Amino acid sequence: MTTTDVTMVRIYLSEEDAELEPMLDYLHDQERVRGVTVYRGIAGFGMNGTMHDSSFIDLSTDLPVVIEFFEEPDKAAAVIEHLSESIEPGHIVQWAARMNG
Repeated sequence: MTTTDVTMVRIYLSEEDAELEPMLDYLHDQERVRGVTVYRGIAGFGMNGTMHDSSFIDLSTDLPVVIEFFEEPDKAAAVIEHLSESIEPGHIVQWAARMNG
């Protein structure tokens, strides 16, 4: 089996500050990265400790959002550098991985 080295990238945001559409347009149309997935959380909190959650009574519109993608290391680094200009420090996580095929 052959493998390809890739970098996995996760971007942690909330719905309130996500600017999701422009980011997805950038990743898809301009950078053409592979494997983009967006997750909407049911609960979470960040460094400031403010809890964001959904409940039966109160359906919050400020839930956690995670954008995840993978790409070849050099391209992922360039994308991360660009995204770092508009995303707060500590909200982008990356790690090395291998893709089959």
